[in-house]
Amino acid sequence: MHSTKDEIEPMEFGEYERRTADLGDWRVAWETLPAGFPPDPSPFKGLPDDRCHCLHLGVVLTGSFRVTYLDGAEEVVRAGEAYRLDPGHFVQATERTEVIEFSPRDEHERTTQQILSNVGAVSA
Repeated sequence: MHSTKDEIEPMEFGEYERRTADLGDWRVAWETLPAGFPPDPSPFKGLPDDRCHCLHLGVVLTGSFRVTYLDGAEEVVRAGEAYRLDPGHFVQATERTEVIEFSPRDEHERTTQQILSNVGAVSA
């Protein structure tokens, strides 16, 4: 079982682009985030604490992002670094950023459906 980024139709919101593939119980996502994306946590409204509660493991290919947690913890993850995002996080790109990320498929799908509902998009 394998997949390449170019084989997958992208989901786009302005300059944000995401391509995903399911690999068993895990989902891999190739994401490109413009600087400042998302501008606020509103896409996560309706999820617990209006934050993402899906575990993510990934690698930043280019750029960087800031992650904040409900307890006030904050860090910046930069190009070349691997990361783990625990439930209750909010991520915002500090510059144009590309990542490859792995998430439990079912939780990622629940989160994605809530976000799509909030931004008025229809799932494919």
